[in-house]
Amino acid sequence: MRSVNIHEAKTHLSRLVNAAAKGEPFIIARAGKPLVKVMAIDAPDADARRRLGFLAGEISVPRDFDRMGEEEIASMFETGQ
Repeated sequence: MRSVNIHEAKTHLSRLVNAAAKGEPFIIARAGKPLVKVMAIDAPDADARRRLGFLAGEISVPRDFDRMGEEEIASMFETGQ
């Protein structure tokens, strides 16, 4: 995430706010120490992010998924197509 100092934020506030509204949050820092984070109002909360396993129990993966289409792929290499 981009970090800008207060002077740069004041100078380019309009451009920075437009970028944040489009989903590019940034941090305003003073003397290199982060003070605030600017982000779009409708941006998802950190707690609301999708996690691995969010579809647990909803889908199933075949046991042979890593070998699916194996014969067809092999035949393509053998025939030179």
